[in-house]
Amino acid sequence: MSQEAIAKLNARAPSRRVMLYSHDTFGLGHLRRSRALATALTAGDPDASAIILTGSPVAGRFTFPERVDHIRLPGVTKLPDGSYVSSTLGLNIDATTNLRAGLIQSAVEQYRPDLLIVDKEPTGFRGELLPTLEWLQSKGECRVVLGLRDVLDEPEVLATEWERKGAVKAAEAYYDEFWVYGVEDIYDPTKGLPFSDATRARMHYTGYLRRTLTDSSDVPNEPYILITPGGGGDGAAMVSLVLDAYEADPDLGPHAMLVYGPFLSGDVRDAMDARVAALGGRVTATGFDSRIEALFAQAQGVVCMGGYNTFCEVLSFDQRAVIVPRTVPRLEQWIRASRAEELGLVRMLDDGRDGMTVAAMIKAIRDLPTQQKPSAAGADGLLDGLDVVVARGRALMAQKDE
Repeated sequence: MSQEAIAKLNARAPSRRVMLYSHDTFGLGHLRRSRALATALTAGDPDASAIILTGSPVAGRFTFPERVDHIRLPGVTKLPDGSYVSSTLGLNIDATTNLRAGLIQSAVEQYRPDLLIVDKEPTGFRGELLPTLEWLQSKGECRVVLGLRDVLDEPEVLATEWERKGAVKAAEAYYDEFWVYGVEDIYDPTKGLPFSDATRARMHYTGYLRRTLTDSSDVPNEPYILITPGGGGDGAAMVSLVLDAYEADPDLGPHAMLVYGPFLSGDVRDAMDARVAALGGRVTATGFDSRIEALFAQAQGVVCMGGYNTFCEVLSFDQRAVIVPRTVPRLEQWIRASRAEELGLVRMLDDGRDGMTVAAMIKAIRDLPTQQKPSAAGADGLLDGLDVVVARGRALMAQKDE
């Protein structure tokens, strides 16, 4: 197609176009957050559309609403030493990054978004977003937002990481606004970052992103607690401890519904399946459910890890929850869970305080039915994030047309 034809096509296309970038080298969190944002920004507005740029290997297993689509970037895998390799292409990481950068640039040039929302990484994966940010700034036709979850990492660790990546400089140079998908009174994810006063004046705390029950899904007929390690790639220890608890206490209940997540697989998954089968129906398991909201909504309680999306689901469905946060490679989940516990929103199973023992897990599960629900601690007032995002997004796109 010629550039002239593309220009004509764009002239006829809807005027409110949103692009969301999510590097997504691991897990589900970035993709699920981007999907929730895209859905909210296009809902009820027939002239709005959205495209998600994602490196998630499971993007194709999700459904997307009308006028929301995604472009799958070549995947990368993080090795134990912190380096990256191409997931499937056999290219070295520099070639893979260059390929991804070119695809991003081409998508932006063809789609011509009015609003670009970048998830968490101001420069993108290994700086792949910088050429596109420079191009957008030169054109002046698109507003650019950096979206941050409520907690990123310990302030000192975060400051070192962002200095190494040139992320503070990029954030101050290229972004019109910063949206924090959380509440300032709970945590400031930019603590420790040397932002200027002018940059901090462009920061907006939206509140957490409310999740709703949009798709039906099969749920057990009998009472159950939901066990979810999120994507599952780092959740084997938590799942194993729950199975230990049911194996050690034959009277432990209610029954458990275990959702492994797409990244808990292979020999580890096979061994856990054998343990589940031996429990005689007291625990049932499934690999992955992209409509996990229905399981959250009907559960008697939840045992989970402390990722951002899982925490939003706990609050949104007012679930009694025991959070077992990971502490490596980041303290993000532990910080979130400890602050939530201080506020009475959840219970945390903390290795340093409680001990990651079978007895501690049995007690946590037994105590779930009498645990305070998040609503009793004011959780509903924390969940305005999507409404604020829609208002801010439309305001920014309106500024572009002035």
